[in-house]
Amino acid sequence: MQSFLLSIVELLVGIGLLFGGGELFVQGSVALATILGIPQLVIGLTIVSLGTSAPELFVSLNSLLQGSDDLAVSNVIGSNIFNILVVLGSSAIILPLKVESRLIRRDVPLLLAISAAVWGMASAGQVTWQSGIALLIALLINTAWEIRTVKEEARTIDRSQLNSAKSYKFLNTFAKLIIGIALLTFGSNLLVNGASYIAIYLGVSEVVVGLTIVSAGTSMPELITSLVATIRGKTDMAIGNVVGSSLLNQLLVLGSCAVVSGNKGLEVESILIQKDIPIMVLSTLACMPIFWTKGKISRFEGVLLLGAYLIYLIDQLIPYTYPGIYNYFRIAVIFYIMPLTLIVITIKSAKYYNSFNGSNKNLT
Repeated sequence: MQSFLLSIVELLVGIGLLFGGGELFVQGSVALATILGIPQLVIGLTIVSLGTSAPELFVSLNSLLQGSDDLAVSNVIGSNIFNILVVLGSSAIILPLKVESRLIRRDVPLLLAISAAVWGMASAGQVTWQSGIALLIALLINTAWEIRTVKEEARTIDRSQLNSAKSYKFLNTFAKLIIGIALLTFGSNLLVNGASYIAIYLGVSEVVVGLTIVSAGTSMPELITSLVATIRGKTDMAIGNVVGSSLLNQLLVLGSCAVVSGNKGLEVESILIQKDIPIMVLSTLACMPIFWTKGKISRFEGVLLLGAYLIYLIDQLIPYTYPGIYNYFRIAVIFYIMPLTLIVITIKSAKYYNSFNGSNKNLT
């Protein structure tokens, strides 16, 4: 029992260190980029999104190096599900999120395409190092595309930015980067060790722990960032953070892990292929009609997203807590909740299609 409590402490301390390390990493990266004269827009599209995804990257790589492919893969999948359902849902409850047309036209369809591609790559039971290289190349192409297609003066550097650069001390910036990386490394070690022991102690698979506890812990930077952005009225940043982080989780984190795994490939459990990756894809797909609704995510839709994650969480844990009622729960989900969700999505899609056609007819 004492070892179990110690593992919980390790888990919580690990999450705290990941959060602190990610924050320092972002601050140091932004300061360094400012000193070097890199535009703020480029910083936001690359360094800041990388900083919020750094915990997932460090934890998954650490898990892989310790021989736990299950934890590495389930952390990525669980983080994406958490980002879409919990981060977006919580932010929308605070303030309805205005959705930029760019997200509907480009970013969310791209996220959906990447998610479907990852599902296809993993369907054979492993993600090969060749697939990992393909994901990393896609990351480079997408980053270049993001920078090129942004309709702001990314090439011009604001004078105030250059003046503010003088206030940064290089040594202070460098120290933040080093300390941030150290905290991320140490925190990921604690989190993986604590989560692995808890899984063994409770008789729960590492896949379940990765999909729930670890993924929620590594997604805390995304959650805090989006909530703060929403409170400050920057709802586009809140949504962009979720979409950008979800893309990086698959392209950078999963791609890096697949490359590091070498010739043996990154093993993917069958339960992830059959259930959790499809849920990740369907969650992204369900966002499309939600985004279409008057160009915003309403509070009611935020509640629906959080409710969907609660159902997902219950489905993960109920076999280990109340196995006797698991079959009844699955029947309720399959025959009641899923059809109702599909009906809502269909109605919203039909309304958007009709309104879109109506606006086009008025223009003609």
